[in-house]
Parts: sequence; C-alpha cells; structure tokens
Amino acid sequence: MEKVKVTVLCKQLGVSTSGFYAWRKRQVRIAKQYDDLQAVYWQHHARLGAPSLVHDMHDLGYSMSERTIGRMLKKLGLHSKIARKYRHTTDSNHRLPTAPNLLDQQFTVTEPNKVWTTDITYIRTKEGWLYLCVMLDLFSRRIVGWQTSTRIDRQLVCDAFNYALARQGYPTGLMIHSDQGSQYCSRDFRAVLLTNKAIQSMSRRGNCWDNAVTESFFHTLKGHVVHDSVFSTRKEANSVLFEYIEVYYNRIRRHSANGWLSPEAFEQKYFKNLEGSTVHDSV
Repeated sequence: MEKVKVTVLCKQLGVSTSGFYAWRKRQVRIAKQYDDLQAVYWQHHARLGAPSLVHDMHDLGYSMSERTIGRMLKKLGLHSKIARKYRHTTDSNHRLPTAPNLLDQQFTVTEPNKVWTTDITYIRTKEGWLYLCVMLDLFSRRIVGWQTSTRIDRQLVCDAFNYALARQGYPTGLMIHSDQGSQYCSRDFRAVLLTNKAIQSMSRRGNCWDNAVTESFFHTLKGHVVHDSVFSTRKEANSVLFEYIEVYYNRIRRHSANGWLSPEAFEQKYFKNLEGSTVHDSV
C-alpha cells in the first residue's frame, strides 16, 4: 500500500503541517520526561517522592514543580515507600551518670567532625534481632561510622565510635550527642570518649527532639529499607544496610539541610570552597 503523505493527512484532518510536527515533537518531549522521571525514581529504589525528585529533574534540565512531578508519578502509578513510626530501643531507666544537654538542639554545624550524633535501632530478621548503631556528622548529615550486633550493649556503641574515629582520621575536639541510654552512660563508652578527648552531650530524658536528626535518619531508613519486610538472615540485613548507607544515603540521597545535596557532595563542596579561599588568601 502506498504510504500516505503527512501533508495529505493534515489536509484531511483540517490541521496545518507545522502544527502536526509541533504536536509530534511535543509528544516526544513529554514521553522523554516520563522516561527520565521513571529512571530517576528507580535510581532511588522507589524511596523518594515529588519533593525530593524535583531536584534530580532540575539537574536533568527540567523546570518542573513538585505538583507537576506528583501528577506525573500518579499517572505512572508510582509512589514512595511510606516510613513506619520509629521506636526507641535504648534503656534510659538506670542509675548511671548522665551528661548535660550541651547540643541543645543546635543542629546547624559549620565544619565537619565537630558534632556527631548517635543512636541505636533494631532490624528484624528470621534469625532474630540485629541492632544498628550509627554515628552521624551534623555538618553534612553523613553517616561517618556504623556497626551492627546481635546484642544491644556498650560494646556496640564503642565499636561504632571507634570505627568512625578511624575512618575520619581521629579528629579531636568532638562533641558526641546521644540519648540517655545505658550503653552511652556506661563506663566503657565514657572512657573511650575521654581517651579521644571527646565531649559528651545527652538529650533530656524522654525528649526525642533533642536527637531529632539521628531519629529522622532511622525513620527514613526504616521506611526505605525495612518497611514491612523481614530479612531472612542477619548477613542479608547487613548487606542491605551497607548498600543503603554507604552507596545510597551518603553518596546519592539529597538532604534539605545540605541545600539538596547529598552528604558527600556537600562535604566536597565545603572542602573545594575551603581550598579556594586558602589559595586566594595566599596570593
């Protein structure tokens, strides 16, 4: 069959040829927008919604609002995983000495390795509970150290802190903020802090807002990784935690406190600016 020319079709439909090509070009552009949005959505493993994805789309050259992206996600049948309510695991009912709340909800820090916040959460597996302790740098919200264990004890928090110290080059003058859990009040943990000349700060008893940044991280972690699933083994859980913390959260996931940069990108920007100012001052 002889191929019908576009001009003939346009004439029969009562539309201009230029209008047809403009329409086709627009449909191709819209299709690419949806393809790119899906690619970004799955890059984040279905963890993010429109408020966060809007920045990834802007990086791709799209000027879109959260509302537009939300509407597109709805048409695609995509939605972010919903985080479940975070529950405490540490025990504050003890007679061990506590530290004052030196941080006092001052969550904005101007340099890396000045204030680390820490907490413990649990991960459910078919082999039993796996406990996760993290050390979070308030400057960039990066997880600078973490450790898992089958026991929620002082050794867990000591190991997490020592790992973070080694990883960050043993910085001095640190403030370590936690809740009043017995693990953080233990003689062993306080001795490790003293040895490394770190200052201890603790939330007021029963006040979750005093350690809001770390609790927010756990809330996000539970929603993005754990959700309603139960890991078959602790080894599987550890593998997933490594991927989320080291590969995704620290390197890729944007944070509003960082101007919508990932923790590592925010630190890189800081050190680049610091290097530039040093060169300028030496000239």
